[in-house]
Amino acid sequence: MRCVKPSRREVLQLATGAAALPSLAWIARAESYPARPVRLIVGVSAGASPDIFARLEGQWLSQRLGQPVVIENRPGAGTNLAAEAVVRASPDGYTLLQVTSANVCNTTLYDNLSFNLIRDIAPVTSTVRGVGVMEVNASFPARSVPEFIAYAKANPGKINMASSGVGSPQHLYGALFMIMTGIDMLHVPYRGSPQALAGLLAGEVQVMFDPISTAVGHIKSGELRALAVTSVTRAPLLPEVPTVGEFVPGYEAISWQGVGAPRGTPAEIIDRLNRDINTGLADPAFKARIEDLGYAVFCRVSGRIRPLHRRRNREVGEGDPRCKYQGGIGPVADRSPSPSASERDEEPACSTNRTKTITACRSIPTNRSLCHVRSAGSPPSVATVS
Repeated sequence: MRCVKPSRREVLQLATGAAALPSLAWIARAESYPARPVRLIVGVSAGASPDIFARLEGQWLSQRLGQPVVIENRPGAGTNLAAEAVVRASPDGYTLLQVTSANVCNTTLYDNLSFNLIRDIAPVTSTVRGVGVMEVNASFPARSVPEFIAYAKANPGKINMASSGVGSPQHLYGALFMIMTGIDMLHVPYRGSPQALAGLLAGEVQVMFDPISTAVGHIKSGELRALAVTSVTRAPLLPEVPTVGEFVPGYEAISWQGVGAPRGTPAEIIDRLNRDINTGLADPAFKARIEDLGYAVFCRVSGRIRPLHRRRNREVGEGDPRCKYQGGIGPVADRSPSPSASERDEEPACSTNRTKTITACRSIPTNRSLCHVRSAGSPPSVATVS
C-alpha cells in the first residue's frame, strides 16, 4: 500500500483541532453540569454560623441544580483545612468552599499557608453578612457594657472569654474590645463555636462574642444575657440590645460569608452557580429565613467580587495602610481616609482603627495568644492578648 504524505495545511489543521480538544471538553462538561452531587465544604463544625448558612444555601442549590448538595464539615486550623481541600480539588464545579471572613483574616494570621486565597479560590458570590453579640452567662454580675468593663478592671485576668479558636472572629472581636477598653481577659479557645457556647452556658467561661445567629435563642430564653451587639447600629433581631459602640466609641465588628470554587473552574459554571445562589437570596421566603437568624443578604455578581478581594488582599499584605480591610473587625470613628458609602456597602468585613491594628496572632502555650499590635507611624510592637 502506498503511503500518502499529508500536506502542510492538513498538518496545521490537525494540530489546531488537537489544541482545541481540551477547551471543547470543558465546554461539554460545563453544558452538562451538574451530572453528579456537589460538595460544599465548610471549615467549621456542625451548628456553627457558616454551617447553618451553608445548609440553607445547599438546600436551595439542590433544588436549582437538580442534584444533591452535600455539606461536608472540615473544621481545623482556623478554616484553613477546608480551604486547602478545595484549593486541591479538581476545578470542575463539584467541590465548593463556604468562604468566611476568617479566610481573609488568615492571610495575616498565618505565615506559611500552602495556598493563596485570592489566587487559588475563584469567587462565586458573597451571600450574607452579620453581627456578633457580646453575651455573658446569666449568673454574671454585670448587666451592661459599662458594668462589665468596671468589673473586669476590678478583677483583672479573672474573666474567661470563650471563642471557637485562636484567630477566629470571636477571638478577634474580643481582642479588639480588650485593646479599646484596656481590660484583661483570659482567652479560652474551644474546638468550635457550639463547644464554646456550651462552655458559656455551663459557666466554664463568663463571656463570648458570639454570632447572633447561634446566640439569639439562648438570649431570648434567658439562659444568656446580651450586653451589646458588635455592629454600628442595633440589630433588628435584638432591637432592645445596645451596640458596643454606644459605650466604646468607634467599635465595630461584623462578618460576611460567601461561596468559592477552585481556581480554573470554567466561567460558565461559576456564572451558573452565581445566578442560582443569587436567585435564592432574592427570593422573599429564603431572604426571610436569613433575616430570622439576624443576618442580612449580601449578594454580588461574581465578576465584581474578585477585584474587591484583590484590593483587600493587597491592603492586608501591606499591613493595611489605609486601615480599611484588616481582619474583619475595627473601630469606625477614626478611619483614615473614611470610605465612601459605596465602599462600605461593598466591603462589609474589613476596617480597623488606624491607631491599633491586629496584624498577626500565633498560638502559644497555656491557651494564650501573642498578637502584634501596630501603632500609627511606628513599627509593630508586641502585646499579649489573652
